[in-house]
Amino acid sequence: SMASPALLMRVVASAYSVAEKAATIVRNVMSAGDLGIVEKAGPNDLQTKADRLVQMSICASLARKFPKVTIIGEEELPTEDVTEDLIEDGHCEEILKKPCPAQYTGIKEEELVIWVDPLDGTKEYTEGLLDHVTVLIGIAYGGKAIAGVINQPYYNYEAGANAVLGRTIWGVLGMGAFGFQLTEAPAGKHIVVTTRSHSSALVNECIAALNPDHVIRVGGAGNKIIQLIEGKASAYVFASPGCKKWDTCAPEAILHAVGGKITDIRGNPFQYNKEVKHMNSAGVLATLRNYDYYASRIPNTVKESLVP
Repeated sequence: SMASPALLMRVVASAYSVAEKAATIVRNVMSAGDLGIVEKAGPNDLQTKADRLVQMSICASLARKFPKVTIIGEEELPTEDVTEDLIEDGHCEEILKKPCPAQYTGIKEEELVIWVDPLDGTKEYTEGLLDHVTVLIGIAYGGKAIAGVINQPYYNYEAGANAVLGRTIWGVLGMGAFGFQLTEAPAGKHIVVTTRSHSSALVNECIAALNPDHVIRVGGAGNKIIQLIEGKASAYVFASPGCKKWDTCAPEAILHAVGGKITDIRGNPFQYNKEVKHMNSAGVLATLRNYDYYASRIPNTVKESLVP
């Protein structure tokens, strides 16, 4: 008889289906037309009905199946009863069939921390830049991002009425990442992807020091990592606080699963244990390839301005 799949693979397989459910909620809120926008810390820090419903759906669905896992979501929500229509009980069979990497076969529920960004790129969502939006579910063990799911609810939305909308990318360290075509940025080109709505003098000084051929400004950390793994950008650079652990956990696992690298601007890895502070206060530097080239060009003045 087949041994039952390792816990990690069961969590990833469930997170996959939970993310697909989340995408449906995101699309339904948008098509119903009332986004229910609330300003949190200001006009660039928004929360919508989709953020709230998706977080409830993801956290409640995963908590019901894996009650001892720590789940940390972006939104502070009242702990109210979640209606059954928000619960996703399914899992992706294809993921369950894959063997778990040996180093993760013995993981227990209480050793996992799941970081959830229910809607990464909320500001872009409210402005109709729908391809920027992602749902992020990152899975950490021993303080390290080891698996992740990124759903793009509006992938393909400009491809016409008959196009299949949305896609789910997932990955596990030691196994690889799936659901997209891994592509490297054009050789010899320095294309930097950075923030769209959180620019500053420091952010711009840092980018200028890299002497890029081209700068892409888009919303969402998940979206920026996708630019790297699909070869549209060669580095993701954000010399500012503002990014949080739930923004980077899932993207980090997927990027690392395909041989890329993400750190803060000073080169320090991110920690994802449940006690860690939520803010990535020293910014982000990520590449699929040639990390050292970009890291060596970050000015010391920029590094000194950003305290981890």
